Amino acid sequence: MPPVAIRAFSATTALGRGVEAQARALQARRSGLRRNEFGPAPLPTWIGRVDGIEEASLPEALAAWECRNNRLAWLALQQDGVREALDAAVSRHGADRVALVVGTSTSSIGASEEGYARATVDAQGQPCFPPDLQRPMVHTLHSLGDFLQHATGVRGPCVTVATACSSSAKVFAQAARLIHAGVVDAALVGGVDTLCGSVLFGFNALGLVSAEPCRPFDASRDGLSLGEAGGFAVLERAAPDEDGLQLRGYGESSDAHHMSAPHPEGLGATLAMRDALARAGIDAGAVGYLNLHGTSTPANDAIEARAVAALFPDSLHASSTKGWTGHTLGAAGIVESVFALIALRDGRLPGTLNSTTPDPACGPQIRFDNAERPVAWAMNNSFGFGGNNCSLVFGRGGAA
Repeated sequence: MPPVAIRAFSATTALGRGVEAQARALQARRSGLRRNEFGPAPLPTWIGRVDGIEEASLPEALAAWECRNNRLAWLALQQDGVREALDAAVSRHGADRVALVVGTSTSSIGASEEGYARATVDAQGQPCFPPDLQRPMVHTLHSLGDFLQHATGVRGPCVTVATACSSSAKVFAQAARLIHAGVVDAALVGGVDTLCGSVLFGFNALGLVSAEPCRPFDASRDGLSLGEAGGFAVLERAAPDEDGLQLRGYGESSDAHHMSAPHPEGLGATLAMRDALARAGIDAGAVGYLNLHGTSTPANDAIEARAVAALFPDSLHASSTKGWTGHTLGAAGIVESVFALIALRDGRLPGTLNSTTPDPACGPQIRFDNAERPVAWAMNNSFGFGGNNCSLVFGRGGAA
């Protein structure tokens, strides 16, 4: 496919705000997970919580979108020159030629939870949310997209992707299609998800949450650690022979095997990875780093490891970074794409944190120690409930 230039990229996670905070923590193997203290009756688990959200405030002009998720979006938008790169794209092309494509799994559902917890009655005696939460848009999945559209002034297509844990990986594919089709010339892509009771107790009800820090690909792994994060990237139609980091391929699949379990043979994962490599025009052996979905659940990790072993040579460095951030759900795609871009930019490849006894089912591609070496191509896998799968390939301008 024609390359798409990445003008700026950023992530805000439990590791800190901005790319350099992520890079330092990955290099130092310093996890952002902590014991859960979220909510009035905390679930006994570990979480990747972002500091500073409660103290943050939105500008007065954006007060109608006030909620925890949009505050994190606002914090993340200010990092690493993302806003400046977006403004430059708008200046070059016009606001109506720049798209906004964002992913989220639960959006502002925390505000809805608060509304029910503080419910009152109106003048007719009917149940209702308290006055400060009677803002219908905040209680929809499109709360994030609507907020960002007003926060940035972008007037091109505004799309919210909600495909569970692949949401903010699929935004790259959606934006690339809009650019290649000539609908727009640039796009702000990203994803934001925040912790809330529905997420913590919902995943726990599925039997997927560990009481200890998650251990991806460990023989004794017993579930995930949940986290929250926000991240963004500015994409633009690349000029011929342009240098710099680029989106070079994407692959999507929808195997629809089960609402919450991956296909037992990794069908959807394999299709997505093959499709991404084909669009990039490269063989699997060219990839130097692959950020795995690697949730630390028994089913996901075993199936993903088999799919990777069947497709890639032993020399691949593949790892899960969820031991650093927790599973950030609808933000996982953008966060882990940022980690893949850091590996591509710096040649510093993260291993897999917290895991001490590799599962014998893992092939040699699954790495547990960090490494340093230049890579020409990096990938990210994001697989969501319902068989919604996405793989992305990143490279540099001029790479063949």
